[in-house]
Amino acid sequence: MGEKTAPASQLRLEWVYGYRGHQCRNNLYITGSKDLVYFVAGVGIVYNTRENKQRFFLGHDDDILCLALHPDKSSIATGQTGKSPYICVWDSNSLETLSILKDGHTNGVGSVGFDRDGNRLVSVGLDTHATINVWDWRKGKLIATVRGHTDRVFDVKINPFKDNALVSCGVKHIKFWSLCGNALSAQKGIFGKEGEIQTIFSISFGPNDTTYSGTLSGDVYIWKGNRLDRVIQNAHNGAIYSMDMSEDGYTSGGKDGIARLWDSDFKPITSVNLVTAKDGYKGLVIRSVCWRGDKVLIGTQDSEIFEVGAHDRDKPRCLIQGHAEGELWALAVHPRKPVFATGSDDQTLRLWNMNSFEILSKTTLEQKIRSCSFDNEGGQLAVGLIDGSFIVLKSRDLSEVIHIKDRKEVIHEMKFSPCGKYLAVGSNDNFVDIYSVEQRYKPVGKCSGNSSFITHLDWSEDSKYIQTNSGAAERLVFKVPGGKQVTNKEELSTIHWVSFTGVLGQEVNGIWEKYTDTNDVNAVDANFDAQVVVTGDDFGLVKLFKFPCLKKGAKFRKYVGHSAHVTNVRFSHDKQRVISLGGGDHAVFQWKFLSQGQTEGQNDSADPQHGYVDSNSEESDSDLSDVGEVDSDLEQEKQVSYQRNVYREDAVKMKKMMKEEMGAGKKRKSAPVDSLKLEFIHGYRGYDCRNNLFYTQTGEVVYHVAAAGILYNRENNTQRFYLEHTDDILCLSIHPLKDLIATGQVGREPSVHVWDAETLKTVSILKGQHERGVCAVDFSGDGKKLVSVGLDDNHTIVVWEWRKGEKLATTRGHKDKIFVVKWNPLDSNKLITVGVKHIKFWTQAGGGFTSSRGTFGKIAKNCDMLCLSFGKTEDITYSGGSDGNVFVWSGTTLQKTVKAHEGPLFAMHSLDKGFVTGGKDGVIGLWDDQFERCLKNYQIKQENLSAESRGRLLRDSPAVRAIVLGHGKILVGTKNGEILEVDKAGPITLLTQGHLEGEVWGVTAHPIKDYCVTVSDDKTLRVWDIGEAHKMVNCTILKQGARCVDFSPDGKFLAVGLRDGSFTVMNSDSMEEVVSMHHRKEEISDIKFSPDSGKYLAVASHDNFVDIYNVVGRKRVGTCKGASSYITHIDWNHQGKVLMVNSGAKEQLFFEAPRGGADTSVMIWTHISPNEQKTICGESDDSDTDSEEEGGYDSDVEREKNIDYTKKIYLNPIREKDGVRPNLKQTSSVSKPSVSRNAPEPPKVKRSEMPTTSGGKRRKTTQVTDLQLEYIHGYRGFDSRDNLHYVNDGADIVYHAAGAGIVKTLSTGVQTFYLKHTDDIICLAINQHPKFKNIVATGQIGNPPTVHIWNAVTKETLSILIGEHAKGVCSVDFSCTGKYIATVGLEGRVSVWRWQEAGNQLVGKRGVLTDAGSGAEMKKLQTMLSVGFGANNVTYTGAMSGDVYVWKDNTLLRLVQKAHNGPVFTMFTTLRDGLIVTGGKEMPSKDNGPVKLWDQEMKRCRAFPLHERGTSADVVKSVCRIKGKILVGTKDNDVIEIGEKNGVLQVFSPNGKYIAVGSDDCCVDFYDISKGPSLQRAGFCKGIPSFVIQLDFSADSQYIRVSTGAYVHQIFAVPSGSLVEDQKITSKITWVSWTSVLGDEVIGIWPKDADKADVNCAHLSHHGNALATGDDSGLVKLFDFPCMEKYSTHKVFVGHSAHVTNVKFTADDKYLVSTGGDDCCVFVWKCL
Repeated sequence: MGEKTAPASQLRLEWVYGYRGHQCRNNLYITGSKDLVYFVAGVGIVYNTRENKQRFFLGHDDDILCLALHPDKSSIATGQTGKSPYICVWDSNSLETLSILKDGHTNGVGSVGFDRDGNRLVSVGLDTHATINVWDWRKGKLIATVRGHTDRVFDVKINPFKDNALVSCGVKHIKFWSLCGNALSAQKGIFGKEGEIQTIFSISFGPNDTTYSGTLSGDVYIWKGNRLDRVIQNAHNGAIYSMDMSEDGYTSGGKDGIARLWDSDFKPITSVNLVTAKDGYKGLVIRSVCWRGDKVLIGTQDSEIFEVGAHDRDKPRCLIQGHAEGELWALAVHPRKPVFATGSDDQTLRLWNMNSFEILSKTTLEQKIRSCSFDNEGGQLAVGLIDGSFIVLKSRDLSEVIHIKDRKEVIHEMKFSPCGKYLAVGSNDNFVDIYSVEQRYKPVGKCSGNSSFITHLDWSEDSKYIQTNSGAAERLVFKVPGGKQVTNKEELSTIHWVSFTGVLGQEVNGIWEKYTDTNDVNAVDANFDAQVVVTGDDFGLVKLFKFPCLKKGAKFRKYVGHSAHVTNVRFSHDKQRVISLGGGDHAVFQWKFLSQGQTEGQNDSADPQHGYVDSNSEESDSDLSDVGEVDSDLEQEKQVSYQRNVYREDAVKMKKMMKEEMGAGKKRKSAPVDSLKLEFIHGYRGYDCRNNLFYTQTGEVVYHVAAAGILYNRENNTQRFYLEHTDDILCLSIHPLKDLIATGQVGREPSVHVWDAETLKTVSILKGQHERGVCAVDFSGDGKKLVSVGLDDNHTIVVWEWRKGEKLATTRGHKDKIFVVKWNPLDSNKLITVGVKHIKFWTQAGGGFTSSRGTFGKIAKNCDMLCLSFGKTEDITYSGGSDGNVFVWSGTTLQKTVKAHEGPLFAMHSLDKGFVTGGKDGVIGLWDDQFERCLKNYQIKQENLSAESRGRLLRDSPAVRAIVLGHGKILVGTKNGEILEVDKAGPITLLTQGHLEGEVWGVTAHPIKDYCVTVSDDKTLRVWDIGEAHKMVNCTILKQGARCVDFSPDGKFLAVGLRDGSFTVMNSDSMEEVVSMHHRKEEISDIKFSPDSGKYLAVASHDNFVDIYNVVGRKRVGTCKGASSYITHIDWNHQGKVLMVNSGAKEQLFFEAPRGGADTSVMIWTHISPNEQKTICGESDDSDTDSEEEGGYDSDVEREKNIDYTKKIYLNPIREKDGVRPNLKQTSSVSKPSVSRNAPEPPKVKRSEMPTTSGGKRRKTTQVTDLQLEYIHGYRGFDSRDNLHYVNDGADIVYHAAGAGIVKTLSTGVQTFYLKHTDDIICLAINQHPKFKNIVATGQIGNPPTVHIWNAVTKETLSILIGEHAKGVCSVDFSCTGKYIATVGLEGRVSVWRWQEAGNQLVGKRGVLTDAGSGAEMKKLQTMLSVGFGANNVTYTGAMSGDVYVWKDNTLLRLVQKAHNGPVFTMFTTLRDGLIVTGGKEMPSKDNGPVKLWDQEMKRCRAFPLHERGTSADVVKSVCRIKGKILVGTKDNDVIEIGEKNGVLQVFSPNGKYIAVGSDDCCVDFYDISKGPSLQRAGFCKGIPSFVIQLDFSADSQYIRVSTGAYVHQIFAVPSGSLVEDQKITSKITWVSWTSVLGDEVIGIWPKDADKADVNCAHLSHHGNALATGDDSGLVKLFDFPCMEKYSTHKVFVGHSAHVTNVKFTADDKYLVSTGGDDCCVFVWKCL
């Protein structure tokens, strides 16, 4: 019995008792097929009440918390708890997973809901921000995500009556959301006067924007829009936990245990009281209601489900019962009947019938129950309680027989003896007490000796012994009834146990993992006849092992469903069933036990869940007994780590840091004129990669080495390269059409590139999902999807829609390395992965996967799987193992194995009529299509190589790592870096080769011939022909890895420095050693022959010395000392007298003589002299230029580069003020008599008398109550550009100012506004595609910034894009199709969006500068400011110098010199006729102008001046052209239209006795203006505590009020300037105007959050009833005057983006004018 295989018998889940009612709501529904759906623990349950059958969904790995029913009434969505919780959508009929939604939440999913059509799903998380997500659930794609609330959100639902609307509710709030684009925006529910703010648990919807919500107090709140409309008081007595909407009306249920039914207008119909019903009880709480047709289903907090019929609603039927909240530990099985008992911390003891799944009886005790046991007849039932006492009850009616308390601590285990005479009771006091049943439970013995609490006990068959387990992992045996401990081995070996429920002892060693703690397994029960043992553990698993299982870490079958600890398991009396208890989930599961060979009665064998439940667990790795011999190469490969200390991605940051540390460098000279072009690479990465070699459509061979993808032409021995990767490529796959290649690389955020084999252009880059590297990729059979596997710890698998760059699905792969992933060519939703000890079959479901492991059964042992291929039908698969076998799979089950190779089988490929395999043994096998016979073997040996081979084998029989068939040949890649082509007839041709694993450092060129030599850590020296032949002509194997090599001056000898400190000199033809020396311990880093005769040899080592040897005399003649670090380079001077030495400490030393990385490819570059040079320069990296190289300096450009928008985002007050804000001051109110005889108080502010009109009548003036935005004077040109366009066929223009998008009709001059932005708009674009007319995109600054796409005519928001950028969006543009939109953030990221639904990564190529055909040497690249496009990939860019550069692809074609004299700020291409308009900076003159119209080639132009003359330059920042008109926006924020025919400009240029002057130096001066123009100062006020903000005169000019930056106002007499502090005087003054923001009269204008934003200005309307204010949040507010209460109510108007600095009413109160600080705008509001 020593074997460790899993048992052949199985468990099937048959019934789950209970329903999860605690902490969950609205989780009970009726499906279309009249089944109930609900959940318990981690199981979704579909319960057919007619046949009394349950079916189970087991796709979750933790507690389910919420459930929703799809409108089709058969799909279900469930969300779970956990660290990274997911949502499953599954079919309640087939129980198949339809989709998995992952990566949207943390902590748990609290609520889910479908929309009306069932295409979208909303979910809310249990994280601190209560994240709300909207999903396209079929794709598994997140549409929108937003932080829901600062406190817990209980429910979220999509409104079925209103599109794109959803409602969330929770602790003290309700929010009404609208979805637009990928952004959710909320309106808070306004409770108003109707009801008080309180917690809302449940919501339902009605037509006409009505929402019903159930509250904590039991009221129903009815909302219209987002305002509380009316309240149904006390609909329930206590919280309303659940509301449900059906065709006939609404149901509600709550804490009072009453379910109420309402009609469709929410009028009460009837109610059902469950508390008084037959199975009801006091304190029953309803958590879920569902009314469908004539049935109402009700779920309660204590795990019951009731059904109420319409006709007999006073007789609710209890369908399901279970234990209430509290841990569940006690379980006992009746010895004769199919009955079992459970007892829980809810203090109830329940008896259940296993056949009818019903509760037989229950009783409630005074204490929590922790154990129970039936006696041998089943007549009595003992129950152990938490206080150390136990009770014996009669089983028949649960009446008490006796209650005994001998112990203080909990009784955790008790059992009657088989003879029925004794009861053994184990307590946490460490004792087992023996009681005599016949003597009315008199204690007759006590077993002591356990050092910890008793966990399990068992009786022997003869009732003479008991065995115990304790919490200290002891297993002791006692004699009964005396209680003496038995230690004698012989005595112990004769005992037969009647039951085995202990977790300790060698019979159950195998239930423990090799290294586990011994308290993970809570319960065990052995079935002696079937030789199995069932266990329950802390991970929620029920497992089956063989019994006895003696070796640790045995194999098992595991079953999921319980979410938390499984506290107890027992076989039924007839061993046909297993009962398991869940501790935390207090669920009771009943399993059917299927013994060996007995499959289920009829249909269960097709249980769709088999993928989850039966498994030879992957965790149970066995001892070496079932592992083949270990293969060294494989072990090494498993250990390879691709982590780098510094990744290529970090280079940019590091450069920046270096530059900051070192400061600006000297100006560099120009780069050299010559350049290099990559011509050939010797190498192929085979040592740790596989399946990375293919034929393309055109018959080229594609493979990779280093960071290069290589296309090799076999006919003419040339190579082409794909060089866009930034680090080592690790995997390569080819599209089914053989025209596209996918490659994955190493990196911190590694990317997968898809590129075209013909043009070498990048088609798509997939990035952002993996870490460390991408080790396997594969295209799906239809070529639409791509799968990639990462090198992170979980080996994450990601599926991409690669053309769009979107992630479709992801899952954790396996904890060990995955070698290969392959799509099933016949089914594009299935894939297979193989790797270390694993083969897994995956099916994509939405955003996740369901998987099942391959079942090996008895046919073979699991081993490392290394390769895969597919058969002719979709369920036949072949995998190659490390033991050299081919495994043949049908579905997920192993059919047979075929021995194919000695040692691991690394590669296989399926052909039309068979298969080809390659292994470590260096043999290629050709097989028939059934893998039955091997048709032919090819040995890879030097003698089999054909004459035209380009090179030679390093060793015979190299391991085969990649194999593929095409063009009638077999293409093979070997571990040694060779690529071979095998003809079916037998000859083998070597195509190309390179070094193996290890670093290559040493290289030297032959002094005369076209040869070079390389040495590497792979212990080889290789001689390469670098002429046309491009092949290895010789090689030899060295004793050690080598790091340097040098030819003697005549080319006859080679000196090689080795890593162990020795060096050797060999004959360069015969490779025979001439001399060898070993004087140093560290590696030799450089070696050089002296020039001319080569008499001396200098040898530099990492020991910090250079030794000089006489080659002929073979002895050391000198040593150069003095370097303080290892030597890196040495060079001789011409005469061979002086050595120059470099060391690792960056020293350069000279001595008089003779005294004194992992990339294994060899690249050959051709040198191009300047006269042959066309345009194939290397792309010049920015040599970190300083600004003077960029073509001069321009103030406008510089200013725009340096604007910092972040300063503005975080609302800083516009002036720093000190002092206490008015709304925080303590106010002392003066009590005034209610009725007074005094003269009436004068008015506070003088009411204005309106001037009479010419007719002598007074004009009727109205009181100001509301404002409407009428006109904005302003256009943002000073730091934005290309932001002014025609829309509506030239009838209107669109531009922006502040936070408003402005559409202005040219004929009438009327403006209309788009005001949904929250901060400054700084960019704008128009969709020029005819399908999308009048569509505008605007981007703003902010945190985070958004892009709005809206219709210029209707002002309707079409989409909002959020989430990619920080700080702001500074440029935005639509693609030519109009479907995509590109945005650039202020932080420099570029994103592309599909705006109608919201790619992944962009490829940038630098412009390559040429001499532009002029023959002159090209200048440096300048700062480019604008872009225009022409036909045929021609691009125009405008530069800072005023030149326009013309590019073809990314190469400079020609230069339009001095298109403008100053910088070219804007370019516009007219789509209709291809003419180009440019705008720039020009000095005003008659025949030159800042706006020019050009032909398509930019050869001829016509200029339009803006001013005839002037001293300052005109700067144009935006141009646009339509139908003969050009629209121009200037830096001075003017908007101008020019007619092309005549050049006419139409300018819409948005452009008493004393006077008191208040200044920032804390004074107010009075000037007398009646005495003429000399302005004498008549007096001044001093003693003002801070700078002066506002001044107001009194009506009689006697007094002045001063408001200051210290939040103090003072009153002074005029003109003396003395301070008036007498309250009696000041309260009687009438003021002529009111602009002060201080004073008791206006205390209410200060908002609650005033510590962030000051109120800057105020102005009272001339009628004295309305006060307008402007503040730092960009808001204009209207208050009633006076407003004496703090935080008064007001109306808010948006549009300004920055501080509002001033507001004033016009004289007739018709308009209010407001000015914005930073946004430079004047807004005109119409007063209503």
